Amino acid sequence: MKKIYFAITALICTNFYAQTKRDSIIEIDEVIIHENRLSTPISKQNRNVYVISNETIKKLPGRTLQEVLQYANGVDIRQRGPFGGQADISVDGGSFEQTVVLLNGAKIIDSQTAHNMLNLPLPVEAIERIEVLRGPAARIFGINSLTGAINIITKKPTKSGVLLSTYAGSNFEKDSDDTGDTFFGTGVQVGAVLGKEKQQHSIFASHDKSNGYRYNTGFENNKILYQGNVQINDSNEILGSFGYVKNGFGANGFYAAPGDKNSTEIVQTTFANIQSKHSITNNWKIMPRVTYRYNYDDYRYLGNNNLNVGRSQHYTNSIAAELNSSIKTENGEIGFGAEFRNEDIHSSNIGDHDRENVGLYAEYRTSFFEKLNVNLGTYLNYNSDYKWQIYPGLDASYELTNEFKVIANVGTSQRIPSFTDLYLNQRPGNIGNPDLVSENAFQTEFGFKFNRKSLSLNANYFYREISNYIDWTRMVTTVPWQSQNYGDLITNGINMRGSYSVNFSNDSKLNFTLGYSYLDSKFKDTRPEPYSKYLISSLKHQVTNTIDFQHKDFSVLLATRFNERVTGASYWINDARISQSIKKFTIFIDAQNIFNTTYYEVGAFPLPARWFSLGAKFVTF
Repeated sequence: MKKIYFAITALICTNFYAQTKRDSIIEIDEVIIHENRLSTPISKQNRNVYVISNETIKKLPGRTLQEVLQYANGVDIRQRGPFGGQADISVDGGSFEQTVVLLNGAKIIDSQTAHNMLNLPLPVEAIERIEVLRGPAARIFGINSLTGAINIITKKPTKSGVLLSTYAGSNFEKDSDDTGDTFFGTGVQVGAVLGKEKQQHSIFASHDKSNGYRYNTGFENNKILYQGNVQINDSNEILGSFGYVKNGFGANGFYAAPGDKNSTEIVQTTFANIQSKHSITNNWKIMPRVTYRYNYDDYRYLGNNNLNVGRSQHYTNSIAAELNSSIKTENGEIGFGAEFRNEDIHSSNIGDHDRENVGLYAEYRTSFFEKLNVNLGTYLNYNSDYKWQIYPGLDASYELTNEFKVIANVGTSQRIPSFTDLYLNQRPGNIGNPDLVSENAFQTEFGFKFNRKSLSLNANYFYREISNYIDWTRMVTTVPWQSQNYGDLITNGINMRGSYSVNFSNDSKLNFTLGYSYLDSKFKDTRPEPYSKYLISSLKHQVTNTIDFQHKDFSVLLATRFNERVTGASYWINDARISQSIKKFTIFIDAQNIFNTTYYEVGAFPLPARWFSLGAKFVTF
């Protein structure tokens, strides 16, 4: 029997956010959190959910999804390439394989390796909001939601128009190891939307190119995304999306430093999804979905000079079908669903493998009395390699006042090893382990939410145990890295965030956000300390802060991030954006890493130093 640890933590942080839709950081009373079967206003949520709104995204000094997520409290983005070129994502100290990413509720699972999970054809202009759900979420989203889930919700355009956007940037340093050229980056994006009463369509295309920020870190990225919504009538709606991205980049130091100085990589991803919503009666809804993802990963250890040696090619396919449903009753709401997923890989270093996964969901939400709200449910999973497993969960909240609510939850989840974990044969660098068992998580959390007009506070403590934790380790540097079920990892964590806003006049607003996360992780049993490839990079302390001022169509945002990892130096990163809009035309200046901090997130190579960009947008929708 596992012990459940509850504790109350205090939040000493505030956040200025505006109250109108146009300037708000988070619209607490209007945001609906979509969980595939049950949808809940965020003010009624029993979980620790953090929402990054479209208005926040517009103000941040970043052009990619990866850069936006850097500013999310409790989210750890460990980048290899510049400006989101390749980034691992985790929540609350988990590994990059333990967080599931979703696009409008459709899971983006990279069964080869989660290094490529964020290789998405998704411009930030298409994002309505990002929902970050913390803690095990198997009963909501199924497999691989071990430490959290990130659901990206795209816009449904209300009117027609076009988008034209371009930027250019540099650190004004020269590539002294190669061409002697000044490092630079440029990009252009075009888009068009059609917003009608019964149908909405959008298409975006972009091209980004850079020669990097140090030797062999340049990239070229091409993306295209189409989305369509059709309302057949008041009871039936069809939604579809298709995207493609080709990302080629220099991979100096990414996987096998220092020998991979000239290595390159090409990653191509195709994603397609079609889903629909049907109201059978006023109280009964069904929501089918089919999703397909193809990924091609071509890694060249010696670069483009010799393709017959040191080359790894991986072709991965996954197709998934889901059927979700919800029924409202007199006493609450019932959600149930089923999913099927097939994954296969053909690889020069992993081999040919395939597996199937079947999942069944059941949830029930009710209020036992006026102020107590309870969600309980379970996820029953069958995997062709790991057979039957079950993952229950329970969330509850109690409103002490209209403004103050306490929440508590207990949940379980799993993570099935990737094909790379199991079968990689890349000697003498890395080898997989076909005897791995799946990771399992148990977590309990307790906290509070406070909302009063322009003030929002949220604080939580959690205890989590991950059994059969998987890491890539070795005892001495003369043997390959190998994936291992290293033991049971215990994590105690605190996360706090707040928001506050003040209006100086009808035209001037000041917004302030502040978040803090603390993590203490250790293995249950004492054992010889190996070299660890990923665990040593996890965060211990994290601070995120933004301050933005807006006067009419002029805005200034300052963003600060502090990270202290388990090993390595702590560091502060300071970014800024200044923008001025004139009708439908906007000019912006970004300054990233203003104080030229040298820092590392993965491996032993530094990330970009100070970088300045100038850009312009023309938007008519």
